[in-house]
Amino acid sequence: MTPADPSGSQPQPLLLATSELLSLAKAGDARALDSLMARYLPRLRRWASGRLPMRARSLFDTGDLVQETLLKTFERLDHIEVRGPGGFQAYVRAAVLNRMRDEVRWADRRRGSEEVTDALEDHGPSPLDMAIGADVVARYERALASLDEEDRMLLHLRIELDYDLGEIATHTGRATKDAARMAVTRALKRLADAMGHGH
Repeated sequence: MTPADPSGSQPQPLLLATSELLSLAKAGDARALDSLMARYLPRLRRWASGRLPMRARSLFDTGDLVQETLLKTFERLDHIEVRGPGGFQAYVRAAVLNRMRDEVRWADRRRGSEEVTDALEDHGPSPLDMAIGADVVARYERALASLDEEDRMLLHLRIELDYDLGEIATHTGRATKDAARMAVTRALKRLADAMGHGH
């Protein structure tokens, strides 16, 4: 899905799928890299907020740690392969979580503690979830491709970008949140039907 920007020249980075932005960023497109940062930094900061124990907060606050981890991830984009909606977010969340664990270990060693904690919970998918998920992702992608452009846009905004109904209403020209909710619900039903037929 590559909606045109108002000038008609290039797609709007905001509405490009993450997989498309990653491809452009890997090819050296600085605008795509900026868009990935703008898309993921705020949501990762919200997700990470309060997860780093006070004893592990030295020169970094959690927001700084998230930003540095995301920047390091972008330096290694050529080595990253992600599939499906939410795949890149899961990857960078795992990277942030690992960095937090490193900070906790470092803080515990600095204090002379022999105990290294792994108490930070990873709420990401298990290996079994990932294996099952590969089939689901393939079915999702086939079903999504079978829908019309409007439904794909609605689902992209809701599922991948995690926009709220007010934002979806604004981006799709709907008058109210309720109108956006109804449109998203119908699109989700059509997606579910298409995935069901994909068995």
